Amino acid sequence: MSTLSEFQLLSVLATEMNMRKAAERLFVSQPALSQRLQTIEKEWGTKLFIRSQKGLTLTPAGELVIEFANEVLGKEEKVKEAIHGLDLEVYGTLKIAVASIVGQNWLPKVLKKYMNRYPHAKIALITGWSSEISKALYEDQAHIGIIRGTPEWKGVKMHLFEDSLYLVDKVITSPEQVLKTDRPFIQFKSDSNYFQEIQDWWYRNFQTSPKRTLVVDQIETCKQMALNGIGFAILPAITLNQMDKDIFKIPLLDEAGMPLKRDTWLMGYESSFKLKQVQAFVEIIKEFINES
Repeated sequence: MSTLSEFQLLSVLATEMNMRKAAERLFVSQPALSQRLQTIEKEWGTKLFIRSQKGLTLTPAGELVIEFANEVLGKEEKVKEAIHGLDLEVYGTLKIAVASIVGQNWLPKVLKKYMNRYPHAKIALITGWSSEISKALYEDQAHIGIIRGTPEWKGVKMHLFEDSLYLVDKVITSPEQVLKTDRPFIQFKSDSNYFQEIQDWWYRNFQTSPKRTLVVDQIETCKQMALNGIGFAILPAITLNQMDKDIFKIPLLDEAGMPLKRDTWLMGYESSFKLKQVQAFVEIIKEFINES
């Protein structure tokens, strides 16, 4: 099988139909060109050109080979154009592992902006608890992870935002009232880091356990039960919006009287941040945060 350089040689010969002119275009001597042509013809097992004093004439076999060579060269040019386009456009799959609460409430707007700008890019999304996000990164299931809390991570780590925690209820208007009410404290299953943060706040303020608790598996279920007056819950601001007007939102305070907040981080291995789709996503996130 001829190489691309041999196809280029044949194409020039077929265009010039003259050994001298073809040799000048290819920057080789005429004897060297003649020798290469003989080698190519031997490889194909047939004469491709008839030589005469007037120049070159294609044989029927030569016409077929030249047609094939030009097709290959044309495809080569298209591939080069596509590769060049890869440098200008964002292609490939962006694999994200994200804490469920962020995936439900914050990420969709960012992804919409990303996909509108880079329509050729694809998204692969994993959601779960923050501890599961770290595992997905360790096992190379994702390029980047978005995690809640204060993760220990030796790779690239970028702070995205922080949001306050609120005691949310249809009836209770101050934290002290939780000791007097028989309404259940609705909790949602979460990773140990978040659970411990809430426990620490509770015992620091009340030195006793809640009278009644109701545990649900999803934070959205917890929110909807609180919004419907079944009991009170502690929810991060990321889950609350302006639509939730008919409910009291009491900020949780730390020992210094400052709002208790939850951090959200973007993290991954340094090699992942060299990928064009990851770099583009990070730029979109920065734009989104600045706009917000």
